[in-house]
Amino acid sequence: MDTNRITRLLGSTLSAALCCAATLTAAPASAQVMIAPMAPPPPRVEVVPARRDGYVWDQGRWRWEHGRYAWVPGHWQPVRVGYHWVPGHWAQRGPHWRWIEGHWA
Repeated sequence: MDTNRITRLLGSTLSAALCCAATLTAAPASAQVMIAPMAPPPPRVEVVPARRDGYVWDQGRWRWEHGRYAWVPGHWQPVRVGYHWVPGHWAQRGPHWRWIEGHWA
């Protein structure tokens, strides 16, 4: 193989790797746009389980599906060292409500 071909191959491979990395880190796998026409109900009271080393509790939330709100119970998120968990929340945007996905910051 000549040097030109190797350089082009490495460049293509690097470009593909960077594109994949950007796609994977841009949003959680479960992230999807949720827009609701009305405010969510008040959060339900959840009993937070006993602390687990290496995990942070992500509280339950209301999810907009099939024209109504449905409750999704809380769950454990594996800790990312050097980051803190920012819980997801509903935010009003004009007349609608939009779900802002929880994330590590």
